Amino acid sequence: MASSETPLSEYHPPVVELSGTHYEIGVSHGRQLRDQIRKQLDIYKKMFLSVSGMEWPEVRDVAKAYHNTIHKKAYYLLDEMRGIADGMGDGTTVMDIVALNARSEIALGMWQDGCTALGWHLKSNSSRRLKKHGRQILAQNWDWRTEVGQNLALITIKQFSKPQIWMVTEPGIVGKIGFNSSSVGVTLNAIRAKQTHGDLLPIHCICRIALESTSVENAISRIHELGGAASCQTLLIADPSVCRGLEVAPHHITYLGEDKNGLITHTNHLLATKDVGEKAWEDGSQTRLRRVNEICGEIISTFDYDQLADEVTPQLLRQNVFSDRHNAPQAISQSPSDPQKSTETLFNIVMVFEHKEEPKAELIFGRPDQSSGRVYSLPW
Repeated sequence: MASSETPLSEYHPPVVELSGTHYEIGVSHGRQLRDQIRKQLDIYKKMFLSVSGMEWPEVRDVAKAYHNTIHKKAYYLLDEMRGIADGMGDGTTVMDIVALNARSEIALGMWQDGCTALGWHLKSNSSRRLKKHGRQILAQNWDWRTEVGQNLALITIKQFSKPQIWMVTEPGIVGKIGFNSSSVGVTLNAIRAKQTHGDLLPIHCICRIALESTSVENAISRIHELGGAASCQTLLIADPSVCRGLEVAPHHITYLGEDKNGLITHTNHLLATKDVGEKAWEDGSQTRLRRVNEICGEIISTFDYDQLADEVTPQLLRQNVFSDRHNAPQAISQSPSDPQKSTETLFNIVMVFEHKEEPKAELIFGRPDQSSGRVYSLPW
């Protein structure tokens, strides 16, 4: 485990492989990541108190509604959360783990973060292999509190009769950002809106369910069947054929499609959804969205159409898009702007999906413009 002084670009995350029944998956998760989960609980206890004025017993009390909803709508994930608590073996309860997984909903849109995501469907007239279906890129800078970065983990999950999952997550949380063996990937951007419903699943459960899907269509169908998410968030979900943006709000989903260049981009404000009580975000969200579109436009103008599918690589996107410091500190590659709310880019992931090819991704920790550390290849 890295010390708090270790630069995040040099962070070496725990790599955890989980399999078995859902309870067994949870127990293994809790045992292998016990120290990181304890630290996460300490971090969120302090954050809830400082930002929303809630002591942890009150947080756990609010989490009861989500406990009941997870039991009704995705009982196997509650089994997994129970296993995480039991695997820790230190008195941590399932309600503590539910609170971690519902932290976005319990905070009621009070927290600020960053995050810039894009999906890019690239085709080539000159390549027979890519002409029909193309190559799908799904990528994100994930921005959150600096102290969380030293606890992040790489997790793979093998479940009976479901695709294998590879994801980057906060220990104790069952679904986050990543992809599966069916070449379905998910990114997540937060939206500051107070509207939330305890009768719907927390967004991290929705991410996990999307990561268990066999296609974008399958993921969207499952999310619809469940009634959407308990809070307002944006997901980009991609497979080799298509990417869709989902602005999810309680009992409502708005879809965003690819533009004429095959692009979907998103930051931290709603583009199409209305009347959900969205709070004004820092102006960095609007600026980052304009900037990511500008840079992608520059890339498009640099190469011939037939070259794009080969030239738009994870390395090019890291260096040209996700390292951008325009409007710093509220840049695509974000640095802390407030010592009391030290938010920065904690990792960058670029996933690549193609028909009849194994899915793959490249991952770095820390800000892309500063990173001199290891590039992780997924699957590992």
